Amino acid sequence: MRKLNIAVIFGGLSPEYGISLESAHSVISHMDAEKYAPVLIGISSKGDWFRFDGDIEKIARDTWCNSLDCIPAALSLNRTAHTLLVFHPDRTEVISIDAAFPVLHGRNGEDGTVQGLLELAGIPLVGCGTLSSALCMDKDRAHRLVRAAGIPVPDSFVLEKSMDAEKALAQAEGLGYPLFVKPIRAGSSFGITKVTDRRKLPDAIKLAFSYDDQAVIEKNITGFEVGCAIMGNDDLTVGEVDEIELSSGFFDFAEKYTLKTSAIHLPARISKEKAEEIKKTARIIYRVLGCRGFARVDMFLDAYGAIVFNEVNTIPGFTSHSRFPNMMKAIGISFEQIISYVIELAVRA
Repeated sequence: MRKLNIAVIFGGLSPEYGISLESAHSVISHMDAEKYAPVLIGISSKGDWFRFDGDIEKIARDTWCNSLDCIPAALSLNRTAHTLLVFHPDRTEVISIDAAFPVLHGRNGEDGTVQGLLELAGIPLVGCGTLSSALCMDKDRAHRLVRAAGIPVPDSFVLEKSMDAEKALAQAEGLGYPLFVKPIRAGSSFGITKVTDRRKLPDAIKLAFSYDDQAVIEKNITGFEVGCAIMGNDDLTVGEVDEIELSSGFFDFAEKYTLKTSAIHLPARISKEKAEEIKKTARIIYRVLGCRGFARVDMFLDAYGAIVFNEVNTIPGFTSHSRFPNMMKAIGISFEQIISYVIELAVRA
């Protein structure tokens, strides 16, 4: 039986470019070589697309984008083709694609843009589709839909760049301090500030607007964050619940990737009954937001034991030490099995 050609798309025009390289290296390294042939598509930090044919260690080291290993490429948008077009100086090479696995984080990759391109081309997509990817990236709209399903979300309001500053300050007073200022569409906690008093709010708003043209000001939830890894389309597999313990501040970019002053507990230090309640809530959120393939649902467990929705990561970190694979490992599913399972979901859909 022939191997399936799986396009692994990495890099991207996003602040999370470097994280994508780490995740892609891990995905490629753990892909079943007897079943799948990875076709590596790198997107440079400037947004140029290439077929990469070099040593995958260069992806991890961010030395992949070079003239020896890269040839300009583009996906064919002909729905009957399912091909990657590679533009050699003297010819155009055509490579068939059985499915595409975007390993992209944040804007211009996790937000429905690349997913829309793949769906337009008719190429089976590993992971969430265009609509759910866009919704989950948008913190305000995701919260509105989840709230409508009866699941609590933090009180918040949206800021536009044209909004009067005094009005924003007044609304923030209504939420109380501390509070969070976040770009509407950004990942890995980029542009997020925990604001402890009124004086620091203007700078926090300015930072959020440097990442997006909308921002959300959100009430602080006392308690701690928990997460659920989910795989599946109709039948869902839910990993073990994990817990983030913070010594101070919040789970910002530095803490997510260094754990200098924080810790992740797996399983979470909660009762079995509460863990099952969290898993049930995560399943509801996954379906409400139209997720497919896989995603990580993040929630808060507040000081009173209530579950409050935070966000969904449709392409969570995919290194061997990342939260998603570790939550699945805790229920007996290896990293290799995760990769095979989500690819099969795509090609059999």
